[in-house]
Amino acid sequence: MNKIIFIAGTLLGVLAIILGAFATHGLKPQLSFDMQQTFETGVKYQMYHAFFLFFLGSLKMLSNKSKRIICYLVLIGVLFFSGSIYGLATNALTNFDFKSIGFITPIGGLILIIAWLLLLINFLKMKFDKS
Repeated sequence: MNKIIFIAGTLLGVLAIILGAFATHGLKPQLSFDMQQTFETGVKYQMYHAFFLFFLGSLKMLSNKSKRIICYLVLIGVLFFSGSIYGLATNALTNFDFKSIGFITPIGGLILIIAWLLLLINFLKMKFDKS
């Protein structure tokens, strides 16, 4: 399971760098400053969660089942949250109206919050050495 989590984290990170560079260099002339900032928000959250997956994969004290659930939640959350932000930020450049699916942005954010809360719950359930 850890290998899959590390690969997922790496892919999220690589894609965040590619998308960030593309927005900065390729889309800059075509997007307003506000839309550039919106796009950058999606990139930041994607990168934050790439690092989160590296952290998750390195935890030895968490069961594979918990890791798998949290990993899937992170991947779905990033897809919904960052993915919809990318669409909304570039809405003027496409024929598809991403505003019609903008409701998935907060759903993605909620899924990411749930992933973090599940990690917290797992930590709270653990018995730590008090010495």
